[in-house]
Amino acid sequence: MTIAEGMSLPDATLLHMGDAGAEAVKLSDKLKGRKVVIFGLPGAYTGTCSTAHVPSFIRTATKFADKGIDEIICVSVNDPFVMKAWGEATGATSAGITMLGDADASFSKAIGQTFDVPHLGFFARSKRYSLLAEDGVVTKFFPEVGAGCEISAGEYLLAQL
Repeated sequence: MTIAEGMSLPDATLLHMGDAGAEAVKLSDKLKGRKVVIFGLPGAYTGTCSTAHVPSFIRTATKFADKGIDEIICVSVNDPFVMKAWGEATGATSAGITMLGDADASFSKAIGQTFDVPHLGFFARSKRYSLLAEDGVVTKFFPEVGAGCEISAGEYLLAQL
């Protein structure tokens, strides 16, 4: 099933690197009673993800906060060690973006946002998308069409609010 506007996001346990190491993060705890932007992408340190998608949310982070968004979360099918290092390397962490690993792709699969590119070693990777969830219900959803980063970019989502 592909997630759509008006649907509740499934509960999922994602991974984050905290001070004591890898920590499980229940997505439902992050969403309850809050306005949260989530953007998904194929992988840490990959081309468009590093040069366009993450930077688009870094550039718009304060503008999202000005519009009442409580948190911006980046989700990728990577482990929490990689997500932590990538967040630090890109400046996403210092911009206040929460970097969560969907290590087994269970969340990405549950919302119908996975794809495979075997010759690149991509199996069950997250498609590129952005969404706004209010109290866990998707109110805006922009799955990317094609290989670029246009309608899933931070600027595009911000303009729709």
